[in-house]
Amino acid sequence: MAELWRTVNDFVWAKSFWLPRNVTWDDLKNIGDGIYHPQFSDLLVPVYLSVVVYFVRYFFERYIFGPVGHLLCLKDTVKKAIPNPVLENAFKQKRLPSRETIQDLEKQTDMTARQIERWFRIRRNQGRTPVFKKFVESCWKGLFYFIIFWYGVYIHIDKPWLYETIYAWKGWPHHHVSDDIYWYYMLEGAFYISLLFSLFSDHKRKDFVEMIIHHLATLLLMGMSWVNNFVRIGTLVLLVHDAVDSWLETAKVAKYIGCHKICEKLFFIFMVMWVVTRLIIFPF
Repeated sequence: MAELWRTVNDFVWAKSFWLPRNVTWDDLKNIGDGIYHPQFSDLLVPVYLSVVVYFVRYFFERYIFGPVGHLLCLKDTVKKAIPNPVLENAFKQKRLPSRETIQDLEKQTDMTARQIERWFRIRRNQGRTPVFKKFVESCWKGLFYFIIFWYGVYIHIDKPWLYETIYAWKGWPHHHVSDDIYWYYMLEGAFYISLLFSLFSDHKRKDFVEMIIHHLATLLLMGMSWVNNFVRIGTLVLLVHDAVDSWLETAKVAKYIGCHKICEKLFFIFMVMWVVTRLIIFPF
């Protein structure tokens, strides 16, 4: 078993795949010379940090965004249909009944066509997430994206690869990872780990599976870029992506509180930012 593990380990961490010629993993060990190289063990940090992020989110949603949502009179519950076995059975067969079905149901129940239509409408909406829950979730995500983006801008002001991307590659893989870049990466990783697990408790999305794949792919790419010290180009990718997300979440917040004109303007800004960052800046 030990031999098998050694073979698998050698295959996964083959230097011919991860590193340039004449460079070994020993060259990237930290020897206390003031240069810090990313280590595989560092990937445990965002896992632990995600727990902190989760409790910070809980605090903001419970004690800040929640009370704001209540002040705005956002509904935190969804109206449920009165139990009716006959209508429930019909609903399972067809969520939107035809005129003929409604006429048949009138005969089977003591209800008018209008009452039956209203019951079906309430029943269809019963599985939806309350606006209040969507509001606090978008507030949290918007706040995090806003803070992490401007933190990213701040720590990159004095980084040469922000202005000349050649420095993202020059001297690789012997790049020093400073403390600010280190924690920037760790916080981003922790946030996406927390998002991955909160998908199961957040409001159910139509793209639930796609979002799981997205978060897993993001974490995989971040982990791979960390291990072989593609951190500089990785931070640029994170920066241009974070520039957009806060606009989308803010637009959602505006929609949930009924400010539709503001929502449209914010979504327009989001669309412009998406094109600029993803199609113009991102290809570098």
